[in-house]
Amino acid sequence: MQFSDPPSSRWGKPGPGNGSPEIAKFLHGPQPRLFELARLFRIGLELLRGFRALHFSGPCVTVFGSARFPANHRYYELGRQVGSLLAKAGFTVMTGGGPGIMEAANRGAKEAGGASIGCNIVLPKEQQPNPYLDKFITFRYFFVRKVMLVKYSYAFIALPGGFGTLDELFETATLIQTGKIRDFPLVFMGKEYWQPLLDFLSQTMVKEGTIDPSDFQRLIVSDSPEEVVRSIAGTCMHRFGLTYAKRMRPSWLLGEDSPSSSGT
Repeated sequence: MQFSDPPSSRWGKPGPGNGSPEIAKFLHGPQPRLFELARLFRIGLELLRGFRALHFSGPCVTVFGSARFPANHRYYELGRQVGSLLAKAGFTVMTGGGPGIMEAANRGAKEAGGASIGCNIVLPKEQQPNPYLDKFITFRYFFVRKVMLVKYSYAFIALPGGFGTLDELFETATLIQTGKIRDFPLVFMGKEYWQPLLDFLSQTMVKEGTIDPSDFQRLIVSDSPEEVVRSIAGTCMHRFGLTYAKRMRPSWLLGEDSPSSSGT
């Protein structure tokens, strides 16, 4: 499945509410009732917009990782290889849409002729969508963005990253642990980077009983893009019954966008 390139004039264009003052106000305790009601409708519309934009994206794999790695970094190259192999295996590669590891995974998918999607976020310092996206959606709310990154994906790959990556990683791990999403592969790549965290999980959290041994054992740790993609493809076909069947098409009666259209 392919998407057409969005108009170049949209790349890096400031999103609505840049700086997010109203979101900061929303999170600062109780607000006037009309303000709270307006935020409720805005959140609902943002969810609806994400559902409509991503419904026909096909089976996705979400790649998490830092925006701070340059193109000559070894982790950038690792992300690029993973994106390429995922695309060749028939998956749509989904990321947070920014630079660094996100760009690398999207770039690999794009260069391999696959579908590449970004769920961008409005930040005080605008995060520009990377140039390797076939389609991107910009969100105001982090929690809405995380819903989209999880809802349409059958597996999750965590490459080295910072607070944002850890946030996404552990929310996904919690959803798996609590059975909200079942048997979805969660992969750590960049073993040297993640080893102190993995040691903490296995030697402290498991030992103290704050997580079960099975919670740790279900994590996949590998620096081999081929091994990771082969494992994900096998899991998705056997556990979830994914095949290479014809994909669903939009309904003009519902005013749904064609997969060939861009979104923001």
